[in-house]
Amino acid sequence: MDKNSIKLSEHCKMSIVGIKDVQDIMGGKWKYLIVTTLFFIGKLRFMDLKRHVDNIAPKVLSKELKDLEINNLVTRTVCSTKPITVEYELTELGKSLSTIIEAMGEWGIKYRKSVLGK
Repeated sequence: MDKNSIKLSEHCKMSIVGIKDVQDIMGGKWKYLIVTTLFFIGKLRFMDLKRHVDNIAPKVLSKELKDLEINNLVTRTVCSTKPITVEYELTELGKSLSTIIEAMGEWGIKYRKSVLGK
């Protein structure tokens, strides 16, 4: 069958575009872990978030948080403490990823059991 002769429904085409959008927004090694950590724990200060996301460099965490903030998934709040602290939490749009986060976690557990026997 010639791949040019395959006809996709509008729903399939829009789903493919939607998945590309998710890849653009959530792509990379760290964004899912950051969002998942904020989903399960809630609001966290920068250094607390860094401690929970193993092996992430502060510069990388800062960049990823800025990207997530630009895409309206995370809010950044500067607290008037001394020294100044910054807290991050998911927006309502970020929280709407909950079904994806939970499904990925469940799939990962099944995968680990079936492939790695753990």
